[in-house]
Amino acid sequence: MSRVGKAPIAIPQGVEVAIKQDVISVKGTLGALSLNVNPLVQVSNVDGKLSFVAANGTTEADALCGTMRQLVNNMVNGVSKGFEKKLNLIGVGYKAAASGNKLNLAVGFSHPVDFVMPEGITVATPTPTEIVVKGADRQRVGQIASEIRAVRPPEPYKGKGIRYSDEKVVIKETKKK
Repeated sequence: MSRVGKAPIAIPQGVEVAIKQDVISVKGTLGALSLNVNPLVQVSNVDGKLSFVAANGTTEADALCGTMRQLVNNMVNGVSKGFEKKLNLIGVGYKAAASGNKLNLAVGFSHPVDFVMPEGITVATPTPTEIVVKGADRQRVGQIASEIRAVRPPEPYKGKGIRYSDEKVVIKETKKK
């Protein structure tokens, strides 16, 4: 079995986990998430710790055991602490403005680009050149941040565009005569 799958998940204070036949539901202060359980994985809650065991000895069941464990761990962390992605706008005149569940981007196009955030995802702009996407679902936070970045990805010659705060952009050398 995978090393990830063997490790139990400790359920923090204020988080409720309900295991039904084929669904795991996690409720916390930041929201509620649910996940369908694969029949090759058996989930048990013993003394506030979730453990995952492969139903049979196949390699597929072992791999799914580790995958399910990590997905449920992300759900538990998401409803208790939450996840966030930070984006930076690099370029003259590039700016972002968040109001409610809308994000307005001015990134060098002839028109502003508007994003409407889905339910459970919040967006903030501490400065006009910084965007923070927050939410309980790690996959959705990453997906929304990726869609925002795709509006104007960093170009390789000057580095202008929208990039993750921890992203390193390799600047190409220009053509020489």
